[in-house]
Amino acid sequence: MTTPLWEPSTTAIQSTQMYALMQRINREHGTSLTDYEALHAWSVEHLDAFWELLWDEFDIVAERRGDDVLVRPDAMPGARWFPQARLNYAANMLRRRDEHPALIVHDERLRRRVISYAELYDNVARLAYALKASGVTEGDRVAGFVPNSEHAIIALLASASLGAVWSSCSPEFGFNGVLDRFGQIAPKVLIATDGYTWNGKAIDTRERIADIANAIDSLKHVVVFPFLEDAPALDGIPRAIAWADYLDNNASEIDFQALPFEHPLYILYSSGTTGVPKCIIHSAGGTLLQHLKEHRLHTDIDADDVFFYYTTCGWMMWNWLVSGLGSGATLLLYDGSPFAPNPNTLWQIASDEGVTVFGTSAKYLSACEKEGLAPGKQVDLSPLRALLSTGSALPHESFDYVYAEIKRDLMLASISGGTDIVSCFALGCPIRPVYRGELQCRGLGMAVDVFDDHGQSVTGNKGELVCTRPFPCMPTGFWNDPDGERYRDAYFSTFPGIWAHGDYAELTSHGGVIIHGRSDAVLNPGGVRIGTAEIYRQVEKVDGVLESLCIGQAWQNDVRVVLFVRMRPHVVLDEAKRDEIRRMVRPHTTPRHVPAKIIAVEDIPRTLSGKIVEIAVRNVVHGEPVKNRDALANPEALELFADLPALAE
Repeated sequence: MTTPLWEPSTTAIQSTQMYALMQRINREHGTSLTDYEALHAWSVEHLDAFWELLWDEFDIVAERRGDDVLVRPDAMPGARWFPQARLNYAANMLRRRDEHPALIVHDERLRRRVISYAELYDNVARLAYALKASGVTEGDRVAGFVPNSEHAIIALLASASLGAVWSSCSPEFGFNGVLDRFGQIAPKVLIATDGYTWNGKAIDTRERIADIANAIDSLKHVVVFPFLEDAPALDGIPRAIAWADYLDNNASEIDFQALPFEHPLYILYSSGTTGVPKCIIHSAGGTLLQHLKEHRLHTDIDADDVFFYYTTCGWMMWNWLVSGLGSGATLLLYDGSPFAPNPNTLWQIASDEGVTVFGTSAKYLSACEKEGLAPGKQVDLSPLRALLSTGSALPHESFDYVYAEIKRDLMLASISGGTDIVSCFALGCPIRPVYRGELQCRGLGMAVDVFDDHGQSVTGNKGELVCTRPFPCMPTGFWNDPDGERYRDAYFSTFPGIWAHGDYAELTSHGGVIIHGRSDAVLNPGGVRIGTAEIYRQVEKVDGVLESLCIGQAWQNDVRVVLFVRMRPHVVLDEAKRDEIRRMVRPHTTPRHVPAKIIAVEDIPRTLSGKIVEIAVRNVVHGEPVKNRDALANPEALELFADLPALAE
């Protein structure tokens, strides 16, 4: 058996909230659970008992819970959770009202602000009052064109307190990208920033806000807060009002609306690279219970933690981070480039603020390694106990880097789920070891499995990541999909009655999970399915390679593997370097993984949340249209892949 990279001590295990829950289950249900595998099995086999227990364990703030926990448990979709419950997400986030820091806010301009729980409550109260005065009520949409600042969290919580639905984009979204999203949901109020900074450059967004306001007729007010300038002029923005003026009232109490468990909290968006983004509706109750489970049990977050995730408000990890308020933790927010003003910025902030849980992307950790950073030697990370990574599969080599250069005694949790469930299917576990290249476990209460092409469960082999039983954070549907056809087609068309997530994955003998890439990007040379992550892992070990993208090109009645690489400045992709790449791939995978073509490109296209877009590149290579270039952060990069002579031979 492979030796673990990290194991929690017995003392550490017995101090976790997960261990305490396991003991409670043993007492109250007459079980004898002793490890995570048994706990997970019990949670899946007794869904109603498990989620009812979590409601009590987390002391959910609610007007009532009701007797029923799960109705129609065999219907997927169609199962209903806590149908008699009445609660409010914001009430659960704002139960703490003392002077303890709720938010510590940093940006690349080296500004720092601290907002206590008491101050956060007061700000939410004033904004909720103003929104209500604007006519915002249950079910109305409030949209945010916002950086990762306190304003975004205040706006979300104020909206949720009224039962309004929050939806956000980060300010680097272009006009069409915003309109493709907010234009579908008809928001009543837009909360927007006057600008933002990226890598030292100031970007004014007021002209874009004016265009958005002119294009969305449903807007009653456009509330603009100062982020770039201290007092931005709002001339030319229809229906605009300054944040300070909008919040100029004496409200001091929040009338939290008690709403059904399935009442909508968020509208999130699919990447939109194959058409107009899908508007995914997430419930207040499902989001609340699932996030508290993942924070308190899988990450062991409590009121003493300082919790950071490097994210924008256009990525679901921001929504996930916000729920840390429900545990009474301090949230650290950062907006800007993670490498501005210097490559060590985030680690220095983590050190200064005593961060205990640090979340980021796999690409960021890889970039730190390529920069030669050794955060554990450069700053004091002694409070840090958990490092979370998502966005793409965390390569095996990044596990080595974390334990060598960041911290030895650390729970490294590669986590995976997505916008579709606003949470995780596989994630960390503070009572289990960490194995190289593996996500530690399947989430509690989540009947996660891997199916082969025939719908049979497999372990140790690759297949489709599925969930075979209902879970509370399933979307309640898509916006403008009244009969649910698009919703069912998105998740239940592969295996009827089974959620198919679209990940190509593997269950390991340790009870862990390996993600090999997206199912729709899987390569198929000679009929053999290959996950792109298997190739990236090897290629990006090669000196001089910054990043790579792999597709399958239709060729001579088969598919050949084509690899595009972005090289470091002044490094040339010559035949010797191509041979080095092939020599790295072949012995660590199979001969079928070895690219038939290796081509250098100056840039690799990615979504606004930073994910590379293999399907869009594949379409360009085959002369097929890319339906929605506005979903990309750098759409001009697609032109680098069109009509390449090397792919015609």
